[in-house]
Amino acid sequence: MRAANILHLGIKELRSLLRDPIMLFLILYIFTLAIYAATKATPDTLHKAPIAIVDEDRSQLSARIRDAFFPPYFQPPMLISQAEMDAQMDAGLATFALDIPPNFERDVLAGREPTIQLNVDATRMSQAFTGSGYIHTIVEGEVNAFLRHHRIEVTPPVDLAMRVRFNPQLNKAWFSAVMELINNITMLAIILTGAALLREREHGTVEHLLVMPITPFEIMTGKVWAMGLVVLGASVCSLLLVVQGWLAVPIEGSIALFLVGTALHLFAITSLGIFLGTLARSMPQLGLLLMLVMLPLEILSGATTPRESMPALIQWVMLAAPNTHFVMLAQAILFRGAGLAVVWPQFLALLLIGTVLFSLSLARFRKTIGLMA
Repeated sequence: MRAANILHLGIKELRSLLRDPIMLFLILYIFTLAIYAATKATPDTLHKAPIAIVDEDRSQLSARIRDAFFPPYFQPPMLISQAEMDAQMDAGLATFALDIPPNFERDVLAGREPTIQLNVDATRMSQAFTGSGYIHTIVEGEVNAFLRHHRIEVTPPVDLAMRVRFNPQLNKAWFSAVMELINNITMLAIILTGAALLREREHGTVEHLLVMPITPFEIMTGKVWAMGLVVLGASVCSLLLVVQGWLAVPIEGSIALFLVGTALHLFAITSLGIFLGTLARSMPQLGLLLMLVMLPLEILSGATTPRESMPALIQWVMLAAPNTHFVMLAQAILFRGAGLAVVWPQFLALLLIGTVLFSLSLARFRKTIGLMA
């Protein structure tokens, strides 16, 4: 009887979701356009950075430096006057402004080591640091080639034979697509389960459930399996049609093994969604709680930056979060083709964390139900 109740309660949640066009649109957007936008919005390297040049020398060397900046790393340089440089930077029209002083070529030939001023708009963090190094290398290379009257290739004393595994093209889009899918799975699972509970409260159907011969365990389990199934099905379609098909990201490992790990992660994260749903009293409150929870989960789990670059205390604390283990197993399976022999610790950790979160959420849910009764 309990299994039948859980089944019917889950079907009720699915029917309720089908009657919510906003949630259906959110699911469709998160697993399609959101992944595509996150993949294409961030360039792989320095890409079409705007640069302005103040050429006060108007010499052959300064012309060579101007001509050395070309796509795809930089946009064609804008030749401006010194009076226009500050205005260009203040308006955000140029990330870099290079000022070549008068008599630059003459001082270089005389060995006086003249100085070129480079102004950098550091508010554009993704371009500022990388672009500064590129510009320094370009200017230095052009000056050396001008002095030698030809370009030379310096043979290093040690030859580094590089072998790039798992992503031979060093294509950042391959990493971004999978990581965005992982983050969206977590976010949507919390939203759907929390919204399902709040929908019951706002519509007044919780009181109807309380007079029926069902337990809080059955009510919560019905919401968990129904919303988890929706997210799991959407993630399968997104992985096959958007990540592999549309974005042409190669998947090395077993998709079936990844889905098993996803199911364990959904067991944990939907329980967390129920817990947040019991804390919130309305959808706006759930949205605020989601911001407080999702930002640390995404940033500190290893989906954005490697965990090894974080403080040791943060690494230990984040081992209690299901995201951390899900990111580890997803990267191992989808990127490196790892099998169960490699990722079983993450599977076990997700099962244990999910059990703890489910127990805590069930206790909180029973308390909330008791107060409403």
